[in-house]
Amino acid sequence: MSEKVSFTKEMRKTHTLLIPGMAPIHFTILKNVLESDGYNVELLSNQTPNVVQEGLKYVHNDTCYPALLVIGQMIDALNSGKYDINQVALVITQTGGGCRASNYIHLLRKALEKAGFAHVPVISANLSGLESNPGFSITIPLLRKAVAALVYGDEMMQLYNQIRPYELEQGASNKVLSELTQNLSEQMNSGHGYRLKEMTSNLDTIVESFANIQVDKTKKCTKVGIVGEIYVKYSSLGNNHLEDFLYSQGCEYMVPGLMGFLLFKVDNRLEDIKLYGGSLAKKLVTKILFNYLTKMESAMIKAVEKHSQFIPPFRYSHTKELVKDLIGYGSKMGEGWLLTAEMVELATIGYGNVVCAQPFGCLPNHIVGKGMIRKIKEIHPNANIVPIDYDPGATRVNQENRIKLMLSVAREETFVHE
Repeated sequence: MSEKVSFTKEMRKTHTLLIPGMAPIHFTILKNVLESDGYNVELLSNQTPNVVQEGLKYVHNDTCYPALLVIGQMIDALNSGKYDINQVALVITQTGGGCRASNYIHLLRKALEKAGFAHVPVISANLSGLESNPGFSITIPLLRKAVAALVYGDEMMQLYNQIRPYELEQGASNKVLSELTQNLSEQMNSGHGYRLKEMTSNLDTIVESFANIQVDKTKKCTKVGIVGEIYVKYSSLGNNHLEDFLYSQGCEYMVPGLMGFLLFKVDNRLEDIKLYGGSLAKKLVTKILFNYLTKMESAMIKAVEKHSQFIPPFRYSHTKELVKDLIGYGSKMGEGWLLTAEMVELATIGYGNVVCAQPFGCLPNHIVGKGMIRKIKEIHPNANIVPIDYDPGATRVNQENRIKLMLSVAREETFVHE
């Protein structure tokens, strides 16, 4: 295998960073955050069947589905003729955990070499010191803006999902979402919008904007929660447009936010230090980051709590407490105990009909997702959870039929209780 190609400082001015799509609301703002820091960025939105075929061609079929899709999407983009392949770089995240996701970057480089793109730089976006590039660095200001983008994304996603099924004017919530995204992006580009005082004001504006949308309060929708492996959970490419399907079936769906996952990952570092030891400096830095994220999360929740028609997300500390006697906190590969906790949380706030979206063969998700359903139902007998496998061999028709069966059970239960 050829040597790693570095992303240099000179490339920062000439190259376009291609980022695979996942959570569209969050990633749109993140894209603008990176552009405000001097990078040229494009979010990949190609979702043709060829994406899967490219993934199958260059990634071993035993590798998890998200890796296959992310790598397939990138290679499909490079083959599209849309980009100057001598002036692009690819960005991929690495958590540094035990999940195979931390090895995506090596699988990607191997695939690029086979496809004839070995000269294309691959950037690892990580906070674990796994890899570095001279032309790309996560600075403190950039990190603060990125966190702000995730907070805004979480709040807009939650409110959008709660309003959209009931809006009187079709497309009203999409219009508000677009306007807010543009406004926040412009603030970021001018160096504002990520300090706590500015964020508190913006978060209030977001809630008020969605609260002003006229809704039909008499309309009855089946409430559904979506959990699972992080990519398949958020990516329409990964879950065959699950959210659009649920909307078409007359559902209101709730998707737990990215801030919970980010807090989970940082908290895991503290758990590791508690269990296995570690340097005092590492513990101090991790604790500072955890407290900062908690403060941002609290600002978001307080803004939503001001309007009684919305359901605010639980605080991470409360979500964690929900599974104290259900699953060990040492179970942290992939989504770990957080996935179990999110299902319990959803059942607690009225979204007990849950789709657990998981890549076939994703061992952590099968254990903490599918493997915990029986235990969850012992606590919440009305929980109606359906695990759905996503992989190249799974047909969309079969997936949707299984979800329809879950929805029919949900509607029958609602009818009986009414």
